[in-house]
Amino acid sequence: MDKISDVCFLVQDLDRAVQFYRDVVGFRLRRLAPGFADFFTVGATLALWQVDHMQRHLKLPPGPAQRGGWRAMAAVHVDSSDMVQSMHRELAARGVPFVAEPQAYPWNAYACYFTDPEDNLWEIYTWQSGGHANLIFSGEEDPQ
Repeated sequence: MDKISDVCFLVQDLDRAVQFYRDVVGFRLRRLAPGFADFFTVGATLALWQVDHMQRHLKLPPGPAQRGGWRAMAAVHVDSSDMVQSMHRELAARGVPFVAEPQAYPWNAYACYFTDPEDNLWEIYTWQSGGHANLIFSGEEDPQ
């Protein structure tokens, strides 16, 4: 269990989610089937599965009512703060809704955050000098 191969977001509206990830964010669509789509990315597959389709085919009971707040986040690690800023500018120009502009955080990351049409959260980040391995968190600065 040392490598994630796929990230799958469960969505209500597959067409809207595919349009967002393909036409706005710019991922390359690999497969589109009833209730399911996935995209090429380096290192992991991004998949979208329509909730009602998943429940029907896996014979799952309805999920718990949404309790509010964020449900999932995927992250894209880049090499520099300049790249974070560049990706932010490019995606914002395409209409991607950002909830936090590029900025430095106490856990030694420089990042920005956006949401997809289903309110899944995305992070674009880089580690600042010194990286993240030896940080010690206390009080409010702990990202956990």
